[in-house]
Amino acid sequence: MKMNGNEIKPGNVIEHNGGLWVAVKTNAVKPGKGGAFNQVELKNLIDGTKLNERFRASETVERVRLEQKDYQFLYAQDDALVFMDSETYEQLELQADFVGDRAAFLQDGMTVTVELHEERPIGVSLPDQVTLEIAEADPVVKGQTATSSYKPAVLENGVRVMVPPFITAGEKIIVATDDITYVRRAD
Repeated sequence: MKMNGNEIKPGNVIEHNGGLWVAVKTNAVKPGKGGAFNQVELKNLIDGTKLNERFRASETVERVRLEQKDYQFLYAQDDALVFMDSETYEQLELQADFVGDRAAFLQDGMTVTVELHEERPIGVSLPDQVTLEIAEADPVVKGQTATSSYKPAVLENGVRVMVPPFITAGEKIIVATDDITYVRRAD
């Protein structure tokens, strides 16, 4: 689908210089002299390289539609993660570094959304929040009530997170997967 260069918004995936790029930041610039243009910061979906590009209103770019499919996480094997298509039951194997640090939050049976371009995986999005148990938490330091103090804790998957002083080992908490922060106590 063709779109004008000045219509590019953050999150749009475009085909540019023979690669797939996602717009991270955009800035519409109207200089006093000359035509208006859109300054776009692009990130390559394949290798993660960044690029700053100017698109004039008269230029057209090809907008790419990514297919989003739900997959169920089955298991981790060596440095590979195995997912199953929820509809066709076909298995998909991805490298652990493709998912990145968030791979630690994958749980058996968890449903994730895999973005595909021409049947090739481009990205994996996890649920916004996951429930995990605290494996160990530091004891509360008495008298630290003047400021909102958080203490370090280790989750069952080995990830360190800062939690409020009232959280103890063995409790289940909800953690945001995008920035690895404590949200609230699990019910």
